[in-house]
Amino acid sequence: MQSRWSDDEAREFVARYASLPGREGASNEDVALRVYTSRLIGREPALVLHGGGNTSVKTRLVDDAGETVDVLCVKGSGWDLDAIEPAGLPAVRLDGLRKLRSRTSMSDEAMVNAQRTRLLDASAPNPSVETLLHAFLAPKFVDHSHADAILALVDQPEAESIAREVFGDTFALVPYVMPGFALAKLAAEVYEAHPEVQGLLLLKHGLFTFGA
Repeated sequence: MQSRWSDDEAREFVARYASLPGREGASNEDVALRVYTSRLIGREPALVLHGGGNTSVKTRLVDDAGETVDVLCVKGSGWDLDAIEPAGLPAVRLDGLRKLRSRTSMSDEAMVNAQRTRLLDASAPNPSVETLLHAFLAPKFVDHSHADAILALVDQPEAESIAREVFGDTFALVPYVMPGFALAKLAAEVYEAHPEVQGLLLLKHGLFTFGA
């Protein structure tokens, strides 16, 4: 697939969004670039079948007490990647999310509540169901897509051997687990065992890629 990145367009997004007016700390250059790159992904139908997929960036924003805090800005529910705005990337306190990894289990309801209680803006949309997976991964920018070319490989009975033949050690394989807390922990463990990989292939699910 051909890269759609344009330095000129990226600068336009930074100029438009990096000093967003409104609530304090609403945006910065990282968020501006995340909006731009999310739209690039969203405009590729082969990457986001039926609107699926989510993106995030780890950055620092100012909270309502005037303190600069580490946050994860991750796609929120109700937003499409191809038209996303900074408001569609709700900021969640990163330290609070990562502390949840010490738990052994967590229901979907508890996970959603935990994510909402860590929002910088209580009126923001619900963060993605895969927020914890984004948070537990170390890289700054994380992209998750349901690319049809990847699904054609990972949905097959012999997906693991096929993926190894096609990609070698470029990607690490994550066994199938329903999206949620258990998948977030497992994916993070796989990544930490193979930190040199370019991404994670989630069997019967999709692709996670990342960058600095």
